[in-house]
Amino acid sequence: MRLTPPLKNELDPIEIASRDEISALQLKRMKKSLAHAYQNVPLFRGRFDAAGVHPDDLTSLDEIAKFPFCKKQDLRDNYPFGMFAVPKRDIVRLHASSGTTGRATVVGYTQGDVDNWSHLVARSIRAGGGRREHIVHVTYGYGLFTGGLGAHYGAEILGCTVVPISGGQTERQVQIINDFGADIIMVTPSYMMAIADEFERQGLDPRKSPLKAGIFGAEPWSEAMRSEIETRFDIDALDIYGLSEVMGPGVASECIETKDGPVVWEDHFYPEIIDPETGEVLPDGEKGELVFTSLTKEAFPVIRYRTGDLSRLLPGTARSMRRMEKITGRTDDMLIIRGVNLFPSQVEELVVQTAGLSAHYQLEVRREGALDSLTVRVEREPAGGADSDTAGKLRHRIKGVLGVTAIIDICEPGSIERSLGKAKRVIDHRKA
Repeated sequence: MRLTPPLKNELDPIEIASRDEISALQLKRMKKSLAHAYQNVPLFRGRFDAAGVHPDDLTSLDEIAKFPFCKKQDLRDNYPFGMFAVPKRDIVRLHASSGTTGRATVVGYTQGDVDNWSHLVARSIRAGGGRREHIVHVTYGYGLFTGGLGAHYGAEILGCTVVPISGGQTERQVQIINDFGADIIMVTPSYMMAIADEFERQGLDPRKSPLKAGIFGAEPWSEAMRSEIETRFDIDALDIYGLSEVMGPGVASECIETKDGPVVWEDHFYPEIIDPETGEVLPDGEKGELVFTSLTKEAFPVIRYRTGDLSRLLPGTARSMRRMEKITGRTDDMLIIRGVNLFPSQVEELVVQTAGLSAHYQLEVRREGALDSLTVRVEREPAGGADSDTAGKLRHRIKGVLGVTAIIDICEPGSIERSLGKAKRVIDHRKA
């Protein structure tokens, strides 16, 4: 039995307000957020002054386009607390990136920020059919990563019973899901596939687990992956979106009644889509880079933050607020192979649709002389099904759909390293 959508009387009034009401609230909060950032963050004051703009100049939402962008490098340049807008005594929580590719990015929260964040994650879980009587199994990592604690606090605010198991111990994950009777799991989609494999390794049918819904985020995932998860577990698979610089999980989330892209919680975040090359604002419906301005953050306001995520803004359906198209990749994840642009999620779509292959894959890129080569390593399904023609079929589909000639390496089950969080999809030997 799957979960049912929330009733209208269970929703926050702003979720079903008119567009005029939403826009009026956004303008009021945007003015306040711009002023807060200008008055308290030297980086924003300097950028605004250099651009010849002032918070008082804003009279309509579209005028936010006059204000300069900020990006992840700004956080690194102001490490650790240079972009905080409140005194350190008012900071109750710190989160940070791993810093594995450079200096870590650090974000801070006041108690008001934590409360808002918790309520938005609660709203997101409720949008996915969650209610106070449900048990939520949180497999996102706890610690400086925002996923675990973000999901945890939101589920508690909703009144759910939380199982804070975090990542790893996959064999035990299966036992706890079954023994505790989890209704909802919150986890990365790639690790969910590892959990499915573990069910089957133990001789258990994932479709007979107590799970009814999964709320998946922290990495791009394809519609084919959604279908694979829903088929293997007989659950609804929903997309939750967020990033630590903007808040954490719960910036946007899908509704169970439509599953047509995450609804942006526009009462707290103002979204834009821009051309990644020119920075020009694109109209709704066009694809480009997602940009957010925070409307209610106290400790760490962001003004026109360039996420690097590629998406589109679409009209609201289950809620009045706009939706964002499922993230297909990031500007910095794009691979250029012999002049052809592609994203890992595009390859994933074709892998999952190929009979006999599992969803565990990895892309390896090398430069041989003056030319690049792409190898797609993918595991065969444990039950078999991949034959001598499978590699040829996948190679043909990748060439036909993406325009790239790839080497296909079909591996035995378990050959590709499992991630406890975000999967490492690309190994680019050219960078080494």
